[in-house]
Amino acid sequence: MPRSKISLIGGGQIGGNLALLATQKELGDVVIFDIPQSEGMVKGKALDIMQLRPHDGYDSTITGTSNWDDVKDSDVFIITAGIPRKPGMNREDLLEINLGIMKDVAKNIKQQAPNAFVIVISNPLDAMVNAFYKISGFSKNKVVGMAGALDSARFRTFIAMETGCSVQDVTCMVLGGHGDTMVPVTRYATVGGVPVEELIPADRLEEILERTRFAGGEIVKLFGNGSAFYAPAQSAIEMAESYLRDKKRVIPCASLCEGEFGIDGYFIGVPSVIGAGGVERILEFKLKDDEKAALNNTLEAVKKTVKETGL
Repeated sequence: MPRSKISLIGGGQIGGNLALLATQKELGDVVIFDIPQSEGMVKGKALDIMQLRPHDGYDSTITGTSNWDDVKDSDVFIITAGIPRKPGMNREDLLEINLGIMKDVAKNIKQQAPNAFVIVISNPLDAMVNAFYKISGFSKNKVVGMAGALDSARFRTFIAMETGCSVQDVTCMVLGGHGDTMVPVTRYATVGGVPVEELIPADRLEEILERTRFAGGEIVKLFGNGSAFYAPAQSAIEMAESYLRDKKRVIPCASLCEGEFGIDGYFIGVPSVIGAGGVERILEFKLKDDEKAALNNTLEAVKKTVKETGL
């Protein structure tokens, strides 16, 4: 059988890490795409990773390009194209520039690989995944945004740090938009099956929730120029792997809701089953009044940003 083909649109920090992780997991052959001015850079990253392979015996092929024809018939696209956040900027500040980029990307992907599964990372995430969906005309199950996967990983990390337990034993989810209004759900957060609300004092848990909401901004401030790239890359690879290997993982991500959780017509972070059919279903559960209010609040933020795109 031929290997799967994974194309990464944007060869910056996240793109380079996506290429490395996809190679290490041997998910398929990898193409790193970027604009002509960055062609040398992505070809260099591809060659560098190719030369890493003998150490661990990976056989995937990695190439760099600025030619859209080279991504033809890709099975998966992961889109990181766009400018990153700088200190003092929020995700919405990126809207105008990144929307223009997304329009071009969507039209080219539709032409080159109309049956692909597409994972959007570019910010502002909820608006960008909606833009790709509307411009490309792809089916809703083949388009998803990497939001809750990253936000939930950050929530898990902070709980593990606080409790001193293995992060592998922490289970939790974050719903809503990929922004400061996101909704970490505490009553379903557990450590080895034990509710975190019984392990962490309420005031301290609230501090962890707040840190989760602003985790991306915390890293932007620490870097001084640019945003996170290791964790976002792994989050997207987790989603791609579940699709390519039909793992049917339940991953919180920005899927198109059509009535689930009372939301209709918007991409927003919800628990989604990802398998060979793409986003195969959304796992809906009953929300408490305060959770529903918080989800409605984040939905309003998503609606505002989407409206600004004019799509």
